[in-house]
Order: sequence, then structure tokens, then C-alpha cells
Amino acid sequence: MFYYLLKYVLLGPLLRLVFRPRIEGLAHVPSSGAAIVAGNHLSFSDHFLMPAVLKRRITFLAKAEYFTGPGLKGRLTAFFFHSAGQIPVDRSGKEAGQAAIREGLGVLSKGELLGIYPEGTRSHDGRLYKGKVGVAVMALKAGVPVVPCAMIGTFEAQPPGRKIPRIHPVVIRFGEPLDFSRFQGMEKEKAVLRAVTDEIMYAILSLSEQEYVDRYAADVKAAEEKRKAEEKRRTPRMPLR
Repeated sequence: MFYYLLKYVLLGPLLRLVFRPRIEGLAHVPSSGAAIVAGNHLSFSDHFLMPAVLKRRITFLAKAEYFTGPGLKGRLTAFFFHSAGQIPVDRSGKEAGQAAIREGLGVLSKGELLGIYPEGTRSHDGRLYKGKVGVAVMALKAGVPVVPCAMIGTFEAQPPGRKIPRIHPVVIRFGEPLDFSRFQGMEKEKAVLRAVTDEIMYAILSLSEQEYVDRYAADVKAAEEKRKAEEKRRTPRMPLR
């Protein structure tokens, strides 16, 4: 109930007014039945803009940190995401990944839309990064199509670290559904999972026209944070006078 209140009354109209998103290829999203919508992830705003333009309800696998924040702000954020039907996912470790897959398959088993960002985290520099194979596992196990989606302009509207979005043109582009039925029963084959994931990421890339990096975003972020920390440690401090 609260999901539709947000979509049609509280948040959806505001998002459409501020961002005035241009929607392309919406007809590619199935009007019924289970499907995965796999998109690039450039901004916190992505969580709200895509559901605002879809005709059907979509459930996202959201990082657990959104549900466990401290204080009043944390409780309000958790309430918001729970009420919007989003599922918390602990992203630490292999077992956490299996739990996310189980949750996603539960959504698909109900004939619903599942939203997922195969990169696993927001892009910190606007580029598209290597996808994780969880999306392929769910697509093959559930036997559902994958609709690629590109969010364009949301990085400029709300880059990482910016709390209040700036007004900037946004395009939300959906591609033709990808059918992986030819790989039915092969969801345990690592080479197949990698091939399926790469095909999904290529479809997203074709829609978004981003620069592609064949590395995981989390690894690149960690390496850059380490480099910055080392540079800061090596920088001599100016003596106090």
C-alpha cells in the first residue's frame, strides 16, 4: 500500500517534476510475469527514478546498510525502504551472496519484477564496471528474461556524496528482453554464468554508452582508497610556527 502511495502521490510526481525523465523502450518491460530488470547504478536516485516510471511494481535488492543506520535518520531510512518493499542484502562474503540469490528467487517465484544492479555497488566515477554473476544465477534458475536498463544523467544529477540532487536531464532507457533459455540447467557452470553476465553487461553498455572497465567496482574503489591513504601518509606535514 505504502509503495503505491510513494509512487503516485508522495514521491513519484515530485521526481517527475524535478528530473523530467525521458523514458525510452518502456514497452520492453513485460506487462505480466516474472522478469529481472538489470541496470547500471550511478546514483542513489536510481532507486526511486526507475520504480517511478515503471507501470508495474518492482522490488530491488538493496544494501543492508540502508536498513541498519543509527539514530532517527537510520530508523526513517529503514522504514522507508521496508515500506517500499525493498529487500535488505548483506554484501559481505559468499554466504551473503547466496542469501541475496534466495531472496531474489523468492520475488521471481511470485511472478513479480526484480530489480538488480549487477555491478554490486554504485559507480564512483560514472563508468560501467564488471557485473557479478548473481544476476545470471537467478535468471537461469528462475527461467526468466532479463531486461537491460540504462540510467543516463543520474550521475551528474546526484554523484556520490551529494545529498540533494541538482536539476539535470535524465534518460531511462530499457532494452529488449534477453532470453537465456538455451542455458537451462547450466546455472552451476562458471563459464556459462560469466558468459550470461557479460552478455547482460554488454546490453546495458550498448544502452548507456558508458566507458567500460573490466574490473569489479568494489575492487577499484578499495584500491583507490588505499592509494589515497598512502599518499596522505607520505605527504609531509608543514611545521607549525
